[in-house]
Amino acid sequence: MAGFASMLWLGLTAAVAANQRRLVFNPTVEREVAHPRSSGHRTRPVVLRAKDGTRLSGWLMTPKMPGLRPAVVYFGGRSEEVSWVVRDAGKLFPGMAVLAVNYRGYGDSHGDPAEAHMIDDACMLFDWMAAHHHVDPKRIAVVGRSLGSGVAVQVAKERPVHSVVLITPYDSILALAKRKFRVMPIEYMLRHRFESIKYAPTLKAPTFVLRAASDDIVPHSHTDQLVAKLARLIGDETVPDSDHLNIPYLEDTQTRIARFLTSQFAKPIDIPSSAPIPAPAPDIVIPTVTTATAPTAVASIAVPPALPLAD
Repeated sequence: MAGFASMLWLGLTAAVAANQRRLVFNPTVEREVAHPRSSGHRTRPVVLRAKDGTRLSGWLMTPKMPGLRPAVVYFGGRSEEVSWVVRDAGKLFPGMAVLAVNYRGYGDSHGDPAEAHMIDDACMLFDWMAAHHHVDPKRIAVVGRSLGSGVAVQVAKERPVHSVVLITPYDSILALAKRKFRVMPIEYMLRHRFESIKYAPTLKAPTFVLRAASDDIVPHSHTDQLVAKLARLIGDETVPDSDHLNIPYLEDTQTRIARFLTSQFAKPIDIPSSAPIPAPAPDIVIPTVTTATAPTAVASIAVPPALPLAD
């Protein structure tokens, strides 16, 4: 019996190690909104090239009024296709330019998701937005939901971000994985760790945290750990009648985000004028939308339950 248990444990451990990309990420290819358009913006599809040439598809929304505008770069959750952001951008980001691009393997974006790629791509998106002629490069916020909160935190560490919104954020995927797989040496296997808690003390931008009233995906204790380390926490609020899945769609959530960003953008700029903003790579915009690419097939193998960011 002891030998069988040992073999089972080793088998589960091997399965987690071999399938961790599948456990951490759950790419959604189908659009949530078939024909996304913002009522408050000019909307156009964009395809941007990552540093390695991978094509990333999404949408750029620019306010209808002239002049330089504050901007937002949005990062979605584990199972999230971001076309819904376009539909709701008028309420979420009034008067702001918005860039919402799907991760690699999500929506019409090519490639396979991985933490390193997500961070590199996210920094590229920030740089591209900063160079856009409709955008004030000193007033660019990052907004990240669930898995995307870890992306937003790392972009804020690497770039002169004006402000940060984190929706149902966590301390780290590693900490959540340890909670889920208590008997496994997960710290030796997990490559995609998204350790926001390590970077939180270095963030210079004012940060706003939104929690779900009921959240069985990211328990509040994991958000507490992150909040305690954030260097410039401006607000930590819980949205009534929300859960991990519905929180971004609620009018209350969208009003809170719009209010925070509008108030922050109205304040005097406190980012040093000498803060460098890298120039984007040339030939980066392609004004067409690619056909959806199916995610790479994964060999059939019995694996433990997915990591707890199933949004």
